[in-house]
Amino acid sequence: MNLETLTNLLEQVRLGTLDVTAAQKTLADAIRQAPFEDLGFARVDHHRAIRQGFPEVIFGQGKTPAQIAKISARIVEAGHTLLVTRTDETAYAAVRQELDTAKFYPEARLITHTTGSEPTGVGTILVVSGGTADHPVAEEAVITATVMGNCVERLYDVG
Repeated sequence: MNLETLTNLLEQVRLGTLDVTAAQKTLADAIRQAPFEDLGFARVDHHRAIRQGFPEVIFGQGKTPAQIAKISARIVEAGHTLLVTRTDETAYAAVRQELDTAKFYPEARLITHTTGSEPTGVGTILVVSGGTADHPVAEEAVITATVMGNCVERLYDVG
């Protein structure tokens, strides 16, 4: 559960479209979920979205494709947005075995799976890069900010 989901749940109760018993069950299920899930090779922080406003991000560099796929599946099964950074096509193929709707951004080296919610950020983030060599890092910033719910514009090759 994230803050947006919690707000929507409370708003439904306020409007009378969801009864208190159903809301209580939803909240209890979210609270019962262990804050951390130990996969043996990694501990997935399922409560990070509540504490920080965005779920745990997977740093892919140094992890095997199978590890990335397993962590990704657990994050999405818990109802969270997925963001995997510093990854490659091989890891993406493994993730696609678990999540057929995941997207890969080769230049940015990111894998994502989103819930499709509207941007929640305030204002617009402008990502500026100096030259062609900066594009991969700039695209990583753009897609990361977008997945985190922000409106983003690019200004590339400004020299």
